[in-house]
Amino acid sequence: MRFSDRGQVAPFIVMDVMEAARRAEEAGRHIIHMEVGQPSTPAPALARRALAEALEQDTLGYTVALGLPKLREGIAALYRRWYGVDLDPGRVVVTAGSSGAFVLAFSALFDAGDRVALGEPGYPSYRQILRAMSVEPVGFPTRAENRYQPVPEEIPQDVQGLIVASPGNPSGTMLGKPQLAALMETCAARGISFISDEIYHGLHYGPRAVSALEVSDEAYVINSFSKYFSMTGWRIGWMVVPEDHIRIVERLAQNLFICPPHASQLAALAALDAVDELEANRAIYAENRRLMLEGLPKAGFTKIAPPDGAFYIYADVSDLTTDSGAFAREILDKAGVAVTPGLDFDPLRGARTLRFSYARSTAEIAEALERLSAFMAAR
Repeated sequence: MRFSDRGQVAPFIVMDVMEAARRAEEAGRHIIHMEVGQPSTPAPALARRALAEALEQDTLGYTVALGLPKLREGIAALYRRWYGVDLDPGRVVVTAGSSGAFVLAFSALFDAGDRVALGEPGYPSYRQILRAMSVEPVGFPTRAENRYQPVPEEIPQDVQGLIVASPGNPSGTMLGKPQLAALMETCAARGISFISDEIYHGLHYGPRAVSALEVSDEAYVINSFSKYFSMTGWRIGWMVVPEDHIRIVERLAQNLFICPPHASQLAALAALDAVDELEANRAIYAENRRLMLEGLPKAGFTKIAPPDGAFYIYADVSDLTTDSGAFAREILDKAGVAVTPGLDFDPLRGARTLRFSYARSTAEIAEALERLSAFMAAR
């Protein structure tokens, strides 16, 4: 059978790095994983306990398409707690991870042939999901002096949408409220749909991240239980949509997904109350970040934008290589540390960058830095 043109998306290179690391481990090597953007901690104990109890008492069948009402209310309460935003739970859409939210958002907002802008470096699956939906991703280079975040004058002409992530992946940098407001005001004036990826909210190391909902209700805001709540494999996320978009998204969700996973919804509801455990995780990331900002320059990775949030450091390695893919393979082979080449995040400049994740235990991060220092000294 023939292949569709829109199915010809690029691979997610970090998954290829994970596979290479898996093969090395299968061969008996000890690999430290700094390539994958997921916590090394499990889902909160409250979440695991809630699901265990539900498995004995509930059939866990279909829920309503937009998610369990109690979970939607819990997410709305989170916006009051984190941002002081009074959010109608009816605007909350529970999804099968943030990936499911992007599919719903792009389906609701864009037609085939539309153009959607996104700053580079940025999360690569934006581009590939858009392409798979016959929507054209329009990447534009953000600048190191702007800490890899977009500014209004960089938004391309003739686009129907803009995706912004703060904290960003791979940079970990954040937009302040004035900068976020400037982008949203520009989009509103130009009739551009604004999508705010807030999946790393909760993971900050100074001032907290600002939600687009603190600026305007005219946005799609996407978040997930994957990162701060340490629930990547549970595939549970959410988005907040304008009131007049609720029914449009609901009809799409009914037909595309039926509903989010019931079991994961119950666990997520309990995770909202696991504040002490989740803040303890964040304290570990803060210490790991400190070690990374101290240790990477000593090892020879000196061109970095210090992250405000998430658990990544993005390094310009143009003084060390012009082929980040080959460099990452060399680091894996000789140092036993898996890192991600920037090719995933920036098709034009990514051959000269690497992303380091510091989501592992502090002991592993310390050992990884020792290995990287020894590798660079011998190189």
